[in-house]
Amino acid sequence: MNESGGCCMQKDGKLPAGCCRNKSVEAGGEEAPTKRFTPPGFIELRPDQELIFPPSLLKHEFKALVCGNKRKRWLRPVTIEQLVRIKEALPSAKIIGGSTETQIETKFKALNYADSVYVGDIPELKQYSLKEDYLEFGANITLTDLEMVAEMAIEHYGPTKSQPFAAILKQLKYFAGRQIRNVGTPAGNLATASPISDLNPVFLASRSTLIAQSVSEGEVELPMELFFKAYRTTALAADAVLTKIRVPVAKEKGEFFRAYKQAKRKDDDIAIVTASLRVALGEGNMVESTTLAYGGMAPMTVGAKGAMAYLEGKEWGDPEVLEGAMNALEKDFNLSFSVPGGMAVYRKSLALGFFYRFWHDTIAQLKGEVGIDQDAVTEIERALSTGQRDQDPAVAYEQSVYGKGIPHVAAMKQTTGEAIYTDDIPLQRGELFGCMVLSTKAHAMLLKVDPSAALELPGVVEYVDHQDLPSAQANWWGSVKCDEVFFAVDEIFTAGQPIGMIVAETAAQASAAARAVRVEYEELPAIFSMEEAIEAGSFFEHYKYIRRGVAIDEALAKADHVFTGVARMGGQEHFYLETNAAIAIPKEGGEMEVISSTQNPTEVQTYTAQVLGVPANRVVAKVKRLGGGFGGKETRSVQLAAICAVAAKKAGRPVRCMLNRDEDILTSGQRHPFLGRWSVGVNNGGKLVALKAEVFCNGGWSQDLSVRCALLLES
Repeated sequence: MNESGGCCMQKDGKLPAGCCRNKSVEAGGEEAPTKRFTPPGFIELRPDQELIFPPSLLKHEFKALVCGNKRKRWLRPVTIEQLVRIKEALPSAKIIGGSTETQIETKFKALNYADSVYVGDIPELKQYSLKEDYLEFGANITLTDLEMVAEMAIEHYGPTKSQPFAAILKQLKYFAGRQIRNVGTPAGNLATASPISDLNPVFLASRSTLIAQSVSEGEVELPMELFFKAYRTTALAADAVLTKIRVPVAKEKGEFFRAYKQAKRKDDDIAIVTASLRVALGEGNMVESTTLAYGGMAPMTVGAKGAMAYLEGKEWGDPEVLEGAMNALEKDFNLSFSVPGGMAVYRKSLALGFFYRFWHDTIAQLKGEVGIDQDAVTEIERALSTGQRDQDPAVAYEQSVYGKGIPHVAAMKQTTGEAIYTDDIPLQRGELFGCMVLSTKAHAMLLKVDPSAALELPGVVEYVDHQDLPSAQANWWGSVKCDEVFFAVDEIFTAGQPIGMIVAETAAQASAAARAVRVEYEELPAIFSMEEAIEAGSFFEHYKYIRRGVAIDEALAKADHVFTGVARMGGQEHFYLETNAAIAIPKEGGEMEVISSTQNPTEVQTYTAQVLGVPANRVVAKVKRLGGGFGGKETRSVQLAAICAVAAKKAGRPVRCMLNRDEDILTSGQRHPFLGRWSVGVNNGGKLVALKAEVFCNGGWSQDLSVRCALLLES
């Protein structure tokens, strides 16, 4: 609007054509819409017209498709017949449903599949049917649709017979997020044979039957108890596909079925331990059959065979039977401390706790609430977290400067996502991307490193290693002691030790080329635990002693009672949100600018100058901000920054590298695990009179900051 309240485009008192104020009014009193233009081939939209789904799309018939090139091919069958014929011709083809597991395999495990078969458009794999004594549904039904089917089954069969479907619904409630459930499928859970699957224990406990189909054998029934063979291995033939799943209903009387899951958070998280427990009772509450299926307690979903055998024929509800079953469970799941996934004691406690909860839950239904551990039965539901900022406590202490609640200078930018971190810095002209070639062996001789195949790949510019340093001495570095190298030379001392770096035009090209570098090893004996290191006498020469009072052996000998034991403290990954990242930018006269996500720009400058063979005043080390560090970027960030600088010098172009989470964990170490062996002397009055403790710190293969950390523990 102009100053007089008229149209800002108005000239000589006339409104321009198309102005919002230049509208005619039809006889009915409504303003006629201004017609701008009629797009060719489109029907003009009228405000009063009801929108409908295009009829042509409703009538669309899906047809089998094939697309791709020499390196990758996609196939899309639209019938089971087409699918099984593809599997007969291409047994190694990857079947894709929701692709939730495949994305992890391709991104983090670097697996490549020449042929992928998408099965999401086969209607037969998504159908369901409510039979008299079982529910049958297509193996490729989405988990979201399976929720709907389970709800229908609960209503159809009633609360008693539908217990297995209530268990499925409960597990799906906390299974990942809605986006994953919209595409994930039961067949994906089964075929990938994840040992921590939420659904697989339910299928095992309910004695479900899987239907597989192939050209050679037609339809084949696979009982769930025989389906899993080993870690990530199933009984499904290479040329067969899962087509249907049949879940039996529970008995009308005397059968109880429950499912449990424990994760680090209630929902949208993978399980630590899952369980699906079933018991069928006869006269006098005698156990006729039981299935105790667990995930997270073995390399595959398993039944607690010892406990199941013990319970057969016992009276359900007898306290002695509960104690015996718990003892049998402890023997079934006697996990070693070094079990993959860790948390051996906690996982065993969860397995026993789930059975204890199941016992009391069923007894409550059989005999009422008397004598029941109600805390074990009640499901804990946690509301969404809320919070608010409390400004009042600081008001009483406010002075002109001191005592005021002042927002962090970057708080608003960080909470709105505007904050710039190392990898957010705009690309430099001609910038390249680096990807480190890391060792895959814990201890080995390095026989041969051949980057020739990698250098032939599209977009690859350079390969750098120890030969690109100004001297052999320039390869050595360390915080307290220079006892490790930037690039491995002849011997590998740890998995994840840098061997070289590939530099390419894109990050994806660099990553693919790094995997193409051929490395030959001669494996050597390796140490994997603190117990092995102690037995081998593998120590760094740093020993600290605290001695007070009389000689410890004499004090223990005089004690009335001596107790011994072992105490452990596991290591911690720093797990900062922003992984280690660096950008190296060559400047004139041999100068180098390094932008690093580091807590120690001084050592970044010092060691970058060392690997470039220039004075430190020719290196500028900058830190924009850190997305977390917690001590994990105090020294380990130096390694990546220096390697990027070597690559940038050789290529004559800026080089950027941000580690993915796997690479960061492999190369950065962790907060130290400790092992303590102790003996405590106590007199008859209960007074502690002696303590002998040997405390061991796992410092890894190089010293880094281990000595300082041990001294901090001592203080």
